[in-house]
Amino acid sequence: MSNFIRGLAAAALMLVCGAGAAASPAKTLEVIVFPGGFNWPIWVAQEKGFFSDNGVAVNLTPTPSSSFQLTGLIDGKFDIAMTAIDNLIAYREGQGEVDKKGEDLIAVMGADRGFLKLVTVPEVPDYEALRGKTLSVDARNTGYALVLFELLDRAGLREPDFKIERAGGVMQRYADLMEKKHAGTMLISPFEVQAVEKGYHVLATASETFGAYQGLVAGVRQSWAKEHGEALQGYIRAYVLGVEWLYDPNNKDEALAIFRKYLPKLPEGAAATAYGILLEPKTGMQRKAAIDMAGVEQVLKLRSKWGVPQMELNDPSKYYDSSYYDKALAQ
Repeated sequence: MSNFIRGLAAAALMLVCGAGAAASPAKTLEVIVFPGGFNWPIWVAQEKGFFSDNGVAVNLTPTPSSSFQLTGLIDGKFDIAMTAIDNLIAYREGQGEVDKKGEDLIAVMGADRGFLKLVTVPEVPDYEALRGKTLSVDARNTGYALVLFELLDRAGLREPDFKIERAGGVMQRYADLMEKKHAGTMLISPFEVQAVEKGYHVLATASETFGAYQGLVAGVRQSWAKEHGEALQGYIRAYVLGVEWLYDPNNKDEALAIFRKYLPKLPEGAAATAYGILLEPKTGMQRKAAIDMAGVEQVLKLRSKWGVPQMELNDPSKYYDSSYYDKALAQ
């Protein structure tokens, strides 16, 4: 166990136990996530007791789409959303997929660099073969759809060279792609692994194309965060513990067992493959869940170009409040 994890664990124990006093009841946090292996740090934090050690309990809800996730967060049905920072920015600026504005949405922690790949059916081996075809997105004005538009634009394709169909979150889009309902979509690793094994193609990887790019973050309402600062810090601290625990090679066997427990239907070997992708030192989950502000700038560039209604967005600090993260890691 690294000195960093020992320090966080010790701080958590002191916070929960105090000077021999009875521990306060855990604050239950409603957290909404997209289904997939990128939730590994949350599963670890649950299994290893990192959440409970930090005075919180987590109730996870899988979301069918970004619009469901963001409207639920804005309406207060959920406390924390593990979502693309582009979604938070879009709904804060009135560019969301539905007519719902979240003026106080803010990111409080990083998570990953997107793990985004443009994957196409076996019959579409290159960009040119996408002409006249239909590609699927979660929502066409938020999230990773803007990455898709930029990748296609750089390849010389713009609507009406192709058609776009809304098909829901990554799980639904993956299922539809396997049934060849659409010619291609943006998948989040490790969803593309099984597709490639079946002859599907990866035409582009966002991290290779753009360099810095901020994907998932922890998003909250600022009004909620101000009232529940300690619980939010507890969540952040536990999540960071989960990330750092995963990166410790001594924990690999147990980490794979946890992955298989939460995704039991995946084929043999899928956990090991996901481990190699999601924990790759340079492109994997962000160490200590630290947000990449250069990556946020890249998100703003894409949103300024493709967002509707069009507006110039150029201040990444507007969408990230570091205070809860800083306090969580300082203790």
